[in-house]
Amino acid sequence: MDTIPTTPIETLSYEQAFAELDSIIRALEEGQAPLDHTLALMERGQALVKRCADLLEQAELKVKTLGSDE
Repeated sequence: MDTIPTTPIETLSYEQAFAELDSIIRALEEGQAPLDHTLALMERGQALVKRCADLLEQAELKVKTLGSDE
């Protein structure tokens, strides 16, 4: 991953955030990036993890709500 995506994280769907996170993990595992780039990738990755967790929590709450309506 040569450049860090600039798409606002809060606009990403779960699938988009997860795919980007997977790409960042692969780039970090290669270990070829300069330190400043690696740090930026790690920061973006942490934000993506939070986004995925938030979206999963929202989905879980929705499923619980739908289940309680029955």
